[in-house]
Amino acid sequence: MLNPTIITQLQAIVGETRVKTDADSLKTWGCDWTKHYTPSASAIVFPATTEEVQAIVKLANQENIVLVPSGGRTGLSAGAVAANNEVVISFDRMNKIVQFYPADRMVKVQAGVVTEQLQQFADEQGLYYPVDFASAGSSQIGGNIGTNAGGIKVIKYGMTRAWVLGLTVVTGKGDILHLNKGMMKNATGYDLRHLFIGAEGTLGFVTEAEIKLERKPRDLRVLVLGTPDFDSVMKILSAFQAKLDLTAFEFFSDLAVQCVTASGDVQRAFPEATPFYALLEFEALSPAIEEQAMQVFEQCMEEGWVINGVMSQNETQAQNLWRLREDISETIAKYTPYKNDISVLITHVPAFIADIDAIVQENYPDFDIVWFGHIGDGNLHLNILKPANLTKDEFFGKCQVVNKKVFETVQKYNGSISAEHGVGMTKKPYLDYSRSPEEIAYLQAIKLAFDPNNIINRGKIFDVK
Repeated sequence: MLNPTIITQLQAIVGETRVKTDADSLKTWGCDWTKHYTPSASAIVFPATTEEVQAIVKLANQENIVLVPSGGRTGLSAGAVAANNEVVISFDRMNKIVQFYPADRMVKVQAGVVTEQLQQFADEQGLYYPVDFASAGSSQIGGNIGTNAGGIKVIKYGMTRAWVLGLTVVTGKGDILHLNKGMMKNATGYDLRHLFIGAEGTLGFVTEAEIKLERKPRDLRVLVLGTPDFDSVMKILSAFQAKLDLTAFEFFSDLAVQCVTASGDVQRAFPEATPFYALLEFEALSPAIEEQAMQVFEQCMEEGWVINGVMSQNETQAQNLWRLREDISETIAKYTPYKNDISVLITHVPAFIADIDAIVQENYPDFDIVWFGHIGDGNLHLNILKPANLTKDEFFGKCQVVNKKVFETVQKYNGSISAEHGVGMTKKPYLDYSRSPEEIAYLQAIKLAFDPNNIINRGKIFDVK
């Protein structure tokens, strides 16, 4: 339990009704989408300004209170889980569009702005925010920045990092820093904003961000292609990239399609099943581009890389084809999947997938694997589905054995144990598969420079002494 005096001090900062300690609130705001840890927060605090966040951090330093940032709580690495009586700082009230800069094609937002809210605002200005993923309706910009979120458009537009022009942060010391201030050019030494992007809230709290916007894509076409094997997916990627600028290139297995279509809301792209599917998107800005796409499609058919395929003819068809990919996470949730978000160089993807399939089949032949991912940027999502005869704890225990072998394979290919979901607590034991001891020592030193008392998101990514 949190000392009542501390609660009174927190209420003095944010208001009496903005500090919650009831059981339902502690459970709701103390967790994210991971199911590995039981939330155990001591209080939830809802600041409305950067200055209120600063006051909370200064109080936490004085009283040795550990703070955990909470955004849309859609994370998959337990980076926002309060499992050790921490005080949760929710950014739900800091959800305002602060200012739009038309000449700069830039918008300043508070950290609690929901991704979809920013996308809609950009659309109203005739512009586009391209960082997009299934949780866009609930994830918050601060959380996206904390994990350097990627999503389905990375092949064309890059990660969240590419769209952050400036940050306002409150460090673990309680200092307010205005980093880069939205400028495209600023050659004045270390660019500290990039330390906070992907830091998972371990250096301090992002409270505001200047976000770059882009022109809207036009005349988008979506192709879904069925392939006989995974190697064909990679050949299709090379063939289309040689002729077109793709805005997305995704892949998924037939088991993923079975899970999505079993809901009855989504239909297969074509009647026959194939082992794997590629979904690609491009701008058909002229008839010549669309004709070029059809020529590549026909070439892939002749080579035997594509068994069947379909291309959208209007926006509704495009949205329905996208659902085959975007509804996967939701429809496999009932199987309590054990998720791994990993990446390797695109060159290594076919061999890597073959190695992982062999590992799982050798150890647990009764486990089903749903593969999907942003194959155009080397990001793979490995989802092992829980058999009905195993409890969650039994299943996760068995997956821990597979985990070590999966990450040994990631290390073999010089890949990353976390492509876009972050490290948090779930991947912390495996960080040394992607980072050397020397790198980790530098990361720990950076953490202590910004947060010397280790009060911000303690125990996430790595431990510090």
